[in-house]
Amino acid sequence: MTTSDKPEPAAETADAAAHTGVAAQDWATAATDPQYKAAVVDLLGALAYGELAAFERLAEDAKLAPTLEDKAELAKMASAEFHHFERLRDRLTEIGEEPTAAMEPFVAALDGFHKQTAPSDWLEGLVKAYVGDSIASDFYREVAARLDADTRSLVLAVLDDTGHAGFAVERVRAAIDADPRVGGRLALWARRLMGEALSQSQRVVAERDALSTMLVGGVADGFDLAEVGKMFSRITEAHTKRMAALGLAA
Repeated sequence: MTTSDKPEPAAETADAAAHTGVAAQDWATAATDPQYKAAVVDLLGALAYGELAAFERLAEDAKLAPTLEDKAELAKMASAEFHHFERLRDRLTEIGEEPTAAMEPFVAALDGFHKQTAPSDWLEGLVKAYVGDSIASDFYREVAARLDADTRSLVLAVLDDTGHAGFAVERVRAAIDADPRVGGRLALWARRLMGEALSQSQRVVAERDALSTMLVGGVADGFDLAEVGKMFSRITEAHTKRMAALGLAA
């Protein structure tokens, strides 16, 4: 999943979390709670399909690339996304789950998001990968702070930047320098992506009882509704910083 090269708020949350309760346990211990295990299977399933979709989208975006160098860069990033998918797929198999069944509940929501936010050109595709995917990654990093040590390590690893962040910033800023009018169009596009990505994240969680419990209490140590509100505020703040990096107004 393409992410920001400096995912400050979410990454800091995950790294700084007090590792108590579930977060201090390994998978073998934490998974004795069936509700927790169901939440992790949902999370890994959502991530796995997200990585597979990112691989497909980057391969498609490569067709719009204006230069051979750009095509090669996107091909490299697509390969990294597929490797992330393989790690998640293999982990699901390792813990006794069928990967396709784990991913299936998230196909409609994720496909719907990508259909509603299909880019019309090369630059919109870059902004979507940098802004849209990064919002989802920030959300998953927030969740990772409350996971067992083994699952947390895997989730954070597959959220690593594939190189798209710096690539997107460089290309978008160059396009705006060449034609400042491009900036206004891309800023509107990025705002739309923000709204759609947050709505999609909330919709996915709301439809899965185990994930909902992980966020608002019970399985997730220390999470409550007020904390969820703070979480989305941190995600919004990170979005504003990414917009600034692109040279766009939030």
